[in-house]
Amino acid sequence: MGRVVFDARDAAEPEPRGWGRYTRELLAALERRGDLDILPLTRGWPGPEVGWEQVALPRILHREQAALVHAPNCFLPLQRPCPGVVTVHDLAWEEYPDDFAWTTGWKYRTLVPRAAQSAERVICVSEFTRADVVRRYGIDEEKIRVIGEAPSLATSDAEPPPGPYILAVGDLRKKKNFGRLVDAFGHLRAEGLQHRLVIAGNDAGEGERLRAPGVELPGYVPEEQLDALMRGADLLVHPSLYEGFGLVIVEAMARGTPVAAARATALPETGGDAALYFDPLDVHDIADTILRALGDDGLAGRGRARAAALSWDDVAAKTADVYRELA
Repeated sequence: MGRVVFDARDAAEPEPRGWGRYTRELLAALERRGDLDILPLTRGWPGPEVGWEQVALPRILHREQAALVHAPNCFLPLQRPCPGVVTVHDLAWEEYPDDFAWTTGWKYRTLVPRAAQSAERVICVSEFTRADVVRRYGIDEEKIRVIGEAPSLATSDAEPPPGPYILAVGDLRKKKNFGRLVDAFGHLRAEGLQHRLVIAGNDAGEGERLRAPGVELPGYVPEEQLDALMRGADLLVHPSLYEGFGLVIVEAMARGTPVAAARATALPETGGDAALYFDPLDVHDIADTILRALGDDGLAGRGRARAAALSWDDVAAKTADVYRELA
């Protein structure tokens, strides 16, 4: 097949989140294969992103005589000279619009449905996202392929902070549901739990709500520090109300850190039988599940096995198969 143009801008983000890590790891695994002509585009232009995506990128595709373009971040050019593949991670802007600035939400709600409708193939990172895309946007299921993710956080020599502590990771916004986690932690602390609760992520509006005795809010932490935090935690808790995959779950599992997560959206699909689950709207269930997870000696081993079954080479192989369907 010919040249595949890959929108790799998210891979260069200085503070990568899930989408950035997906882009970075998928691109690296595709390039390791050696059987594809991949042209990664790591920079846009100084103007509005939508202008580069919808005007400049099609010109690049024409100039490079691209056989295919892959937008791993939802924003596929609607007019293009070649087939297009778009990855849709989740539709959080539809479910939690208040978590997005007005202009950002407008861009997602306006362009993502059109990108998915115009794409020759849509990659979804979970069955949950596939069903959400079909239900909300009416996308033909025949052109959707479900390809998950894998642990992407490199291990480091950084020392974990002193314990004991429970860890949660994610930007401090409503959909992450950290407020109920803090309430549950408060109940456990009142009953004698000695752990601290560390919630690592940028404050996106919920920081003041989360300040409580025993709760630490270090902000966004770089990858080496995040790796150390995960290795040192007695438990990772992911109470999110809406996730397309939940990469942080398998990152913790890869390090032998037990996981308790919300019984919601894609999280049970991602964690399988290697995590314990709770009703994310029930503070008492969250607290009870944290205690059960702290006492479950089998969780760490099940988590390691779950994470070991996932690899970016496998993700890349399945993605290359999607490319070949269009070649």
